[in-house]
Amino acid sequence: MTSGLCRQPATDSAETMKKRHIFLKIDAWLDSTLYNTRFRLAEFWEELTIFFRRFRMRGWKKMLFEVLGECMTWGTVGAVLLLALAMPAFQETVKDWRNRGDFAVTFLDRYGNVIGHRGIIHENSVAFADLPDNLIKAVLATEDRRFFSHFGIDFIGLFRALSENARAGGVVQGGSTLTQQLAKNLFLTNERSIERKIKEAFLSLWLEANLSKKEILSLYLDRAYMGGGTFGAAAASQFYFGKSVRDINLAEAAMLAGLFKAPAKYAPHVNLPAARGRANEVLSNLVQSGFMSEGQVIAARRNPATVVDRAEQESPDFFLDWAFDEVQRLGTRFPERSLIVRTTIDPGLQKVAETAVSNTLRDYGEQYNVKQGALVTLENGGAVRAMVGGSDYGESQFNRATRALRQPGSSFKIYTYAVAMEAGLTPDSTIVDGPLSWGNWSPHNYGNSYAGKVTLTTALAKSINTVPVRLVKDRLGIDSVIRMAKLMGVETPIRKDATIPLGTSEVTIMDQATAYAVLPAGGMQSRRHGIDEILDYRGDVLYNFERDAEPARRVLTQQADDYMNQMLTKVPYIGTGRKAALDGILTAGKSGTTQAYRDAWFVGFTGNFTTAVWFGNDNYTSTNNMTGGSLPAMTFKTVMDYAHQGIAIRPIPGVLEPAVTVVKPVKPTKDMEQNTETTAFVRPRSLSVQTTALLRDLATMFTEAKPFSAPEKQQTLN
Repeated sequence: MTSGLCRQPATDSAETMKKRHIFLKIDAWLDSTLYNTRFRLAEFWEELTIFFRRFRMRGWKKMLFEVLGECMTWGTVGAVLLLALAMPAFQETVKDWRNRGDFAVTFLDRYGNVIGHRGIIHENSVAFADLPDNLIKAVLATEDRRFFSHFGIDFIGLFRALSENARAGGVVQGGSTLTQQLAKNLFLTNERSIERKIKEAFLSLWLEANLSKKEILSLYLDRAYMGGGTFGAAAASQFYFGKSVRDINLAEAAMLAGLFKAPAKYAPHVNLPAARGRANEVLSNLVQSGFMSEGQVIAARRNPATVVDRAEQESPDFFLDWAFDEVQRLGTRFPERSLIVRTTIDPGLQKVAETAVSNTLRDYGEQYNVKQGALVTLENGGAVRAMVGGSDYGESQFNRATRALRQPGSSFKIYTYAVAMEAGLTPDSTIVDGPLSWGNWSPHNYGNSYAGKVTLTTALAKSINTVPVRLVKDRLGIDSVIRMAKLMGVETPIRKDATIPLGTSEVTIMDQATAYAVLPAGGMQSRRHGIDEILDYRGDVLYNFERDAEPARRVLTQQADDYMNQMLTKVPYIGTGRKAALDGILTAGKSGTTQAYRDAWFVGFTGNFTTAVWFGNDNYTSTNNMTGGSLPAMTFKTVMDYAHQGIAIRPIPGVLEPAVTVVKPVKPTKDMEQNTETTAFVRPRSLSVQTTALLRDLATMFTEAKPFSAPEKQQTLN
C-alpha cells in the first residue's frame, strides 16, 4: 500500500509534464505563425509598393488622376443617393400600370348630361403598326429626334436644349426625352422638384430596359393629354377632325403633334390660328430633322388642317381623373369594363368654382406672388359638387385638390379642439395664452403678443397658437389629435410631432373638406364620394352609393359637434375669416396660414355645403404675405354665395342663428369682373323652391308607397 501510494505522484507529474509540452508546442506554433504572417505581409506590401511606384504620376498627370479619383468616389456616393431617392418611384412599377385603360367610362353629371370620357377602349386605341408614318415622324421630329438612338436620357439633346435656352435667355426648348415624358405621365406628377426629376430619370431607364422602343412610343401616343378632354392621338383625331387617326393627312398629323407641348394653348377647337402656327413649326421640325424635305411639306403648309366645328366644350377634367380612379377601385367587382357613371358634379357650381379660382389668380396672383389654387366643395352627405385641381389642366394634369400634400396651418386646429370638446371642455372653458416651451420648441402667436386667460372660443376665432399646443401638451396628448383627424376623414399619414397642433403635417384639400363636412352633418361621417351610380350599357345598375356604400358612423358626440359649430361660427364674424361670411347665411369655418406664407387656406361650411380652398405655389416658394383670410376666404365666399341661391337653407347643428343681413345677388358687370371680391354669380332659375320641395315630396311618396295589387277576381257562382 505504501509503495503504491508513493508511485502515484510520479504518474501525475508525468501527465502534467506531457500537458505542458503540448501547450508549449501550441505556443511555439502560434508565435512562429504570427511572425511568418507578419513577415510575409510586410514582404508583400513592399513588393506591392515597388510595383506601384512604376505608375506613380507627377506633375499634371498626378493632378488629373487625383481629380478622376475624387470624381469616382463622389460619383459612387451620388449614384447611391440617387438610387435611394428613386426607390419610392420604383414601387409604382409594381402596380398594374399597363391596364389602367382597360375601363371605358362615359361620365354623366348629376343631372344625366355627358361631361366626358376616360379609358383607352372607348376611343379604340390604334396599334402601332396602323399609325400613319407622317404622325410618327412629326412627333419624333418635335418631341425627341434621337428617340431610337438614346437609352432613355439624351445627354446630347439635353446639352443642345441648354445651349438654345441660354442663347434665347429663356426656356424655348425642353431637354426631356419622350421616354422621360412617358415616365412622368405613367408614374409621377408635374411637381417641379429635383427629387421628381431624379425619379423620372431612373424610371426612364427602367422603361427602356423593360419595353421596346415601339411599345414606349405607342404608350406615349395613347396616354398623353391632347386637349378637349381627350387622351391619346386616336381620341384627339376623332374629336378634332372627325376621322380615324389612320386616315389623317400630313397637315392634321402636324397639328396633333403640336399639341403635346401645350394642349390647352394649341387646342384647335379653342384657338385655331395658334394651332395652325404650331403645326407650321412642326413641319419645319420635320425638315430640320431630315425626316422630310421642304417639297414634301409645302402642300401641308399651303393647306393647313381644318377641324370639326365644335363649340368650346369644357369638362371638369380634374374631377374626371379622380372619378376614374374611383371607378377602377369600385369596378374590380364588375365583369363589365364599358360603363356609364353618373357622378355627383354640379356643372353650374363647377363652372363658378373654376372661374373664381382663375379670376383670383388673374387679379391678385402677381400682387401676392401666387400661381396655383385648388378647391373642393361637398354637399351635406358627402357628394362632391365641385373640384378645381389647379389653374390650368392643359398645362398640368396634377390634381392639387386630391394629390398635393400641403401644410394646413391653423385650419388643422379643429382636430385639437374637437378632442378637447370630447374630453369635457366647453367653448367657455378658459386657458392661459402665454409663453410656452415644449422641449426645445417654443410656439409663438402671430405678432408675438399674448392675451393671458382666454376662452376656447376666443382662442379659436383669433387663431391663437399657444392654446392648442398647451391643450395637447398638458391634457390631450398628440395621439388623440392624430386619432381624431383620422376619424374625421384625413387619409394622408400624419407624423407624430409636437408641432402638429399648428398644422405642420401635410394633408390634401380633399382631406380638409371631408373632415370639416363632419361638423354640419351633426358629428357623423361625411362619406365623401364622386359617384352616385355605375351602370352597364344594358342599363343594369352595378353600383348605387345609397344602396352599396357603408352607412355613416358617428365621429363626434352631438354635444361636442354642437360646441365645435358654436365656436367656428364666430370665425367669419369676429375672427380671421371675415371675408368669408356669406350674404344672409350663417357661415362657419377656419383660416390657415403656414410658415413663411407658403400656403393659405380657408375651410368652411353652412348647413348645406362645405368648401375647402387653398392657394400657394408648386415649388413651395413663399407668397407675398398671403393669409387664409385673404384670397382663400374671398374665393370661398364667391363659390358658396352661388351654391346657396335658390335652395332651402339648412341650419348648422347646435347653433342658434343670429340675424344676418340678406344681400341679393346682382349680375356681374365688366367693371365688377375686374374685382373678384365683389363679383357675384347668378344661378339660373329652373323651378321655385316651393315647386322643387313639392316634387321631392311626391317622389318620396311614390318611392315609399306599397306596390299596387289588383283585387282577386270573384268566382262566378253557377
